[in-house]
Amino acid sequence: MFYRPEDGHGLPHNPFGAIVAPRPIGWISTRDGGGRDNLAPYSFFNAVAYEPPQVMFASTSTKPDRDGTKDSIANIRDTGVFCVNIVEEAATNAMNATSAPAPCGEDEFALAGIGRTPCETIACSRVADAPAALECRLTRILRLPGAANLVVFGAVTGIHLREDCLVEGRFDVTRFRPLARLGYRDYAVVGEIFELQRP
Repeated sequence: MFYRPEDGHGLPHNPFGAIVAPRPIGWISTRDGGGRDNLAPYSFFNAVAYEPPQVMFASTSTKPDRDGTKDSIANIRDTGVFCVNIVEEAATNAMNATSAPAPCGEDEFALAGIGRTPCETIACSRVADAPAALECRLTRILRLPGAANLVVFGAVTGIHLREDCLVEGRFDVTRFRPLARLGYRDYAVVGEIFELQRP
């Protein structure tokens, strides 16, 4: 099968998300200018540089009460900071609950019963029990082709690692089993790893 995206795929569901998979989930916490916390998952998320460490996430939809974007992006525009919380298997239902289109200003930490704690280097909350969290300062927001496609880039200013995930000096993902996004409504859990030496 071959298709040009502009011509459509002819399938019952768009296969693009299933092709580019698995994708890590960035559980993005932000705070608005009035001090209200927000928490939302984004599966177009990844690390993009080691030195200095930098990450990105993309937002591809809008909310009617946010003038062409979503709460996370609007908050980051206002404050210049955000935190990426890593999602473990045990937080699957809580993460999913925070994907609801809650009204602007509603606190998803409270909505989903998620514990929060302050970040160290930025004025923002983070998920208290996340296996890892990356505190970030905005470097740029890029608008991509399409009605609502925005990419946020951030420089990592602080990194939290949960103690039980550190094993012999390494961050061991099998201790928390990261949740990953696939296509359609599908998810996966990373539970088995193997090592390769580069030639």
